[in-house]
Amino acid sequence: MSDLFQDYSEAAGRTGAYDEMFTPGQQARKSYGQVAGALRELSLADVSARADSMARTFLDRGVTFDFAGEERPFPLDIVPRVIPADEWSVLERGVAQRVRALEAFLNDVYDKMTVVSDGVIPRQLVTTSAHFHRQVHGFEPAGGVRVHISGIDVVRDAAGTFRVLEDNVRVPSGVSYVLENRRAMAKGLPEAFGQQLIRPVEEYPRRLLSALRKTAPAGVDDPTVVVLTPGVFNSAYFEHTLLAGLMGVELVEGRDLICRGNRVYMRTTAGEQRVDVIYKRIDDEFLDPLQFRADSMLGCPGLVNAARAGGVTIANAVGNGVADDKLVYSYVPDLIRYYLSEEPVIANVDTYRLEEKEAREHVLDRLDELVVKPVDGSGGKGLVIGPDASKEELEALRKRVIADPRGWIAQPVLQLSTVPTLSGDKFGPRHVDLRPFAVNDGEDVWVLPGGLTRVALKEGSLIVNSSQGGGSKDTWVLADSPQVPVEVIPRPTITVRERVSVWPVESNWRDSQKEQQQQQISDAQEVTANA
Repeated sequence: MSDLFQDYSEAAGRTGAYDEMFTPGQQARKSYGQVAGALRELSLADVSARADSMARTFLDRGVTFDFAGEERPFPLDIVPRVIPADEWSVLERGVAQRVRALEAFLNDVYDKMTVVSDGVIPRQLVTTSAHFHRQVHGFEPAGGVRVHISGIDVVRDAAGTFRVLEDNVRVPSGVSYVLENRRAMAKGLPEAFGQQLIRPVEEYPRRLLSALRKTAPAGVDDPTVVVLTPGVFNSAYFEHTLLAGLMGVELVEGRDLICRGNRVYMRTTAGEQRVDVIYKRIDDEFLDPLQFRADSMLGCPGLVNAARAGGVTIANAVGNGVADDKLVYSYVPDLIRYYLSEEPVIANVDTYRLEEKEAREHVLDRLDELVVKPVDGSGGKGLVIGPDASKEELEALRKRVIADPRGWIAQPVLQLSTVPTLSGDKFGPRHVDLRPFAVNDGEDVWVLPGGLTRVALKEGSLIVNSSQGGGSKDTWVLADSPQVPVEVIPRPTITVRERVSVWPVESNWRDSQKEQQQQQISDAQEVTANA
């Protein structure tokens, strides 16, 4: 290995974590063979130049995020995260299983609550969740699906075992970085990219559009789909524009919509046009000022009543946030057994429920050894890592937990797995997690091959969130054969919506992706023939 990996083995040993690229003896794992070989031939100047080029490309394309009030290019490291086909198969089944269980749970808690009457989960736990909305209790969403899009965060523990860290079925974000990372890495490390069978990711927008159209209200033959954004000042606005453009649908704000007669219409230069499916990218509390925050200017009055009457499909459904509650998360293995009669494919991280007296007393005695999280937190906000906290911070945390035990959970400090990441003039081990994205059309749960790998750029840090200074890696899922079965979903007929062209490079990108995949298959067949 090149001088770029000097002292890597020693640094990896200090973390006590599972390193995904190297064995403890500094041998590259089989799945990383091509990546290691490509990096071995590069100098620091080569790597730095490629990293700078990727950053400039991201900045030019608007692939940025807000960090401390400043727009920055989203950090993409040149070393990809590689997942072998057999490991991905387990993750894929586990994510799909979890989505099906959460879909059943949400249908139940907004209807008969049999999960409560059967003693699986306490009623108070559900009804006291900040995102349990009584406004949508008692009706089934148009299209019959609540969890259209989900992001299930998973991590590897010190033994290399995948575990679910949390569920995101409210407004999961980050898939735009998956698409853009792949585009950049095909040029950033072509030596390795072109020598392996890597599962493609460009099917995501088509899968998403197909699922949204399939779950439109009954009786609509050619549904109109829109993406509802809070506006240009939202930190994920790039993602909203990208997905709308790739799906060929309108990107709208709340002021562009109007509800009348339990139908939703958007204002266009040609007059009002009916909207059948809204892919909302705003929180429930800002969606409908008649039902939630009266001061919200981001949504549209009447959306909830229109959805209740079956006049429009809202994806994801209003009220899904109760399933994101980290206290509910601790019950998901039980929910899988209850609704699916299956054992969980992927286990949870061990979790203490601080509303339980015995668990709370145990945690309060060990605050300096555990991670304590707010149950409705996101982006790493409010999280306290005991070993890194000061005495003052731990004492303040103790008071908050005692005052509101329902609002907190605790978990052991997991040494998340590491992947080599460029830092200064060499590579160092940095902790990573993974957010696989799944699309549910009511009949099948499709999991995007890969997902968003987030990386903590600071040495020793376990906080991977971009809002806290983290970056990302392209996630390569290896195919187990040259001919990977990929279902081709016909692109639906689009009429008025064709006039939207946010990203005119879409066709060129897809053509290049197909060419790369065909070349990978051809190379693999040639290798097989010569073997």
